[in-house]
Amino acid sequence: MDTRFLESFIAIVERGSIADAARHLGLTPAAVAQRIKALEDEIRQPLLVRAGRSVTPTAAGLGIIEKSRQLIRGVEDLKALATHNEFAGELKLGAISTALTGILPFMLRKFLFDYPKIDLHVTPGQSTKLYHEVAEGQLDGAIIVEPPFSIPKTCGWKRLLSEPMVVLVSEDCTETDPLKILKKNMFLRYDRNQWGGRIADAYLRETRIFPTRQLELDSLEAIALMVSQKVGVSLVPDWLKPWPEGLRIRKIPLPDTMLQRHIGVLWLHASTHANLLRQIVPLLQPKNLSPDRHPVVS
Repeated sequence: MDTRFLESFIAIVERGSIADAARHLGLTPAAVAQRIKALEDEIRQPLLVRAGRSVTPTAAGLGIIEKSRQLIRGVEDLKALATHNEFAGELKLGAISTALTGILPFMLRKFLFDYPKIDLHVTPGQSTKLYHEVAEGQLDGAIIVEPPFSIPKTCGWKRLLSEPMVVLVSEDCTETDPLKILKKNMFLRYDRNQWGGRIADAYLRETRIFPTRQLELDSLEAIALMVSQKVGVSLVPDWLKPWPEGLRIRKIPLPDTMLQRHIGVLWLHASTHANLLRQIVPLLQPKNLSPDRHPVVS
């Protein structure tokens, strides 16, 4: 089977028309239609249904679309390995929300310039989920919170930065003692299902602070917005900028300056892009992103 036929099929499904797919592939619509006819003859099933200028996949077409994408990616990886050029094909990278806004946007221009043959696909998610997707080979790597256990030998790990945990309060809060603030106010809890949230929870238990009024959220941005609106206070990592605009908050450091959330890159050694991930780690270091990217406690 000619993989170019599969590429044409995927292009039509993704763009919804033969004409748009042809423009994307740099072919004539007739040439694309001929490829689809050859593919349907080989599979012995109709793959597309034409309705005017629009085209949609049949049940058989839907059944093979994801496998077709996997085959194309596999061929690209084989070509890269055969030519000793690891820096081609699709790189599947996961990232937590604060890395999506605080790290990736500031390294992409240089990354795309240095690795023009890499097709970068970014999957957002929580650290726990992304960790398992890397370990199971669904992702090549991920920018996540450092796991609370040893990294297995099948994976590599490089710490990028450490974010101090701070108490968030509204701008008009006059109390300066972080422990008193945590004891006396409505507490907006950083989700304990997340590894960063477990750091905050462990600190509360160690200091014997047990909030009676609390709300648990899995979004740091949402917590910051609620603190700004005087809903409560919180204990969160001082993550990389940008933060939501217009916040009226203060960040109060803890007595324990070593309480931190660590962020790093996890990758699978067996990935065809393992060497690439090791090579781009310097691009992900905060000091190499842009000025004023570091967490700042005010």
